[in-house]
Amino acid sequence: MGPTNVALVNLFQADQKLREAQGRLDATTKNVRVQERRVRDLADRINADNARLKEQQARGGSLDLDLKSRDAHIEKLRTQQQQAKTNKEYQAFLVEINTGKVDRNKIEEEALKVLEGIEKIQAELKEMNTQLEGEKAKLATMQGEITGKTKDIQEELNRLKPAREAAAAKVPAKAREAFERLADRFDGEAMSAIHKPDRRLEEYTCSACMMDLVRDVYNRLHTRDELVFCPSCRRILYIPDELPPELAVHKPKERKTLAGKAPPAAVGRQTSAVDVLRSVNKEEEEETTNAPERPSEAAPPGQGDVSSDAPSDAGVSGAQAPGLAEESEPPADLGPQSPAAASPPPPGQ
Repeated sequence: MGPTNVALVNLFQADQKLREAQGRLDATTKNVRVQERRVRDLADRINADNARLKEQQARGGSLDLDLKSRDAHIEKLRTQQQQAKTNKEYQAFLVEINTGKVDRNKIEEEALKVLEGIEKIQAELKEMNTQLEGEKAKLATMQGEITGKTKDIQEELNRLKPAREAAAAKVPAKAREAFERLADRFDGEAMSAIHKPDRRLEEYTCSACMMDLVRDVYNRLHTRDELVFCPSCRRILYIPDELPPELAVHKPKERKTLAGKAPPAAVGRQTSAVDVLRSVNKEEEEETTNAPERPSEAAPPGQGDVSSDAPSDAGVSGAQAPGLAEESEPPADLGPQSPAAASPPPPGQ
């Protein structure tokens, strides 16, 4: 791969290590954060109930003042009723007093309801305050248990952050922007390694979405310094270390060519003694047929033409004839030979 892709892979690996450590820190502090949220929610409920309690208490105080004022007004009407001079005035005060009592009773019922609400809120606040104290004690215990773990993980994070920043500085600006955008979109999975499902076929897939890729994707990543994106998930593709060129690129096997045609006797497989005998006889016939003819040598004086009259063996060559003639009986007297027969043949015959 080119330097840009190599720098992107280094940035991706550093980012993965940093995110993995951050994930372990989040998992370690997850229960603590849940407990903190529980304490915070409980405190918010207590604050809301306290505000509601104050409103109800203010409402109840105003209703008490209203009742006292109405009671005073009714007492004043009663005093005026006793001083009435006519029956008509008396009846008028009586009606007004009864109306004031009805209104007072309504306000009194409302005040009683407000008082009941205040007592209920106060009971809830008391229970929630007790629960809040217990949750705070539990939170303190959990924070004490994970202090050592979080400290170690935080130190690891402090070591990994400079390495990640150094790897990001080596990536060109445009490639780094594309990486950061995809990392935010896919929760750190900005790059995806190409995968070869079958070693015998030159076919590749995206290891993130498992979609098929074009056949020349390996050559593009291996020979060019450019960003190659998956057409499906749009992640940046790269070549993993476990996929070198000798495994990624499929090479056809070389066909072995025969140097020459084997002899007929060696081509067929001899499966029986009869086949062996036939092949031997066939080879002897071919040797006899293809043997060159040699010129006959001059016979010594006093001997006739042995080659024409003496019996010959089919399996013995012409070079072995004199030896056979010595072992056989002496030939009969063939009579005087002609000069032409005794002289050697001229050259060229």
